[in-house]
Amino acid sequence: MRVLVTGGSGYVGSHTVRELAAAGHEVVIYDNLSTGDRRLSEGFEFIEGEIADGARLAPVLDRVDAVMHFAASAYVGESMTDPRKYFRNNVESALKLIDAVLASPVRTFVFSSTCAVYGIPQACPIDEESRKEPINPYGATKLFFEHVLEAYRVTHGLRYVALRYFNAAGAHASGLIGEIHDPETHLIPLALKAALGSAPPLTIFGSDFDTPDGTCIRDYTHVSDLGSAHVLALEHLAEGGASMSVNLGTGRGTSVREIVDVFHALTGIRIPHQYGPRREGDPPCLYANPARANEVLGWVARRNLEDILTSAWGWHQKFESKTA
Repeated sequence: MRVLVTGGSGYVGSHTVRELAAAGHEVVIYDNLSTGDRRLSEGFEFIEGEIADGARLAPVLDRVDAVMHFAASAYVGESMTDPRKYFRNNVESALKLIDAVLASPVRTFVFSSTCAVYGIPQACPIDEESRKEPINPYGATKLFFEHVLEAYRVTHGLRYVALRYFNAAGAHASGLIGEIHDPETHLIPLALKAALGSAPPLTIFGSDFDTPDGTCIRDYTHVSDLGSAHVLALEHLAEGGASMSVNLGTGRGTSVREIVDVFHALTGIRIPHQYGPRREGDPPCLYANPARANEVLGWVARRNLEDILTSAWGWHQKFESKTA
């Protein structure tokens, strides 16, 4: 299939592009490079543009079979201080994208969603039927667009899968692409940058949560495993499978303290760190029940925490040396 990948120069998008290509699909990357990095798209057809630009999208949509939509503002903290940006990019512009899709022959759509749609969970693991009460504008915008997709399924015959990630982590096995964010807010790259001395000591927010070691527990999933799930979602729809929302996670929680300790065990290097106060709205525990992904898509996260840390460490060593 020919697939238009919006935000294909971003972290998860660029890894998914490689998984699509490995599975024999053709890819067109569409990105405005506001947060993506052009280097992550090398070797693929690339079009620079805004997802709200229907005139620019129209001729591209006429020559593809499906859309994968990653392009979005995606910083939880920023969404709290600049909600206008998030509603403008993740809702207003995304609605213009879906209007362009509906004006084309394309009716297959895979959406990059998030576990932030659940807010603070009542219990873990979280399944797709768990209560959805986002506590930040980022999660609210993603949930809104999921509702849009479902409404357009009913009225316009759109067929979709919305993939709710938990914590994307790691880097591609080739070592050619990895995580590039500015600013960087994700735990693992911040920890590895601290280990390299290119960033301040890691701040661990909260040491008194109701968890075995007092630090937050999250579900870290290798980014290439997330990419493979998008390919399976695409093929599920191509084979006539039902539209749905699906959790993507390992089903296992890992604490912040475990990240620090496992990295030291793997490399012999200690991550400089300090403890700070809890961040408002941080749940103690957040990890997925991936049963639907396993059963319906045939997807299982194949890489473990050691794989995530090893691949990320290799990438950051290389990337930091180039930018030093």
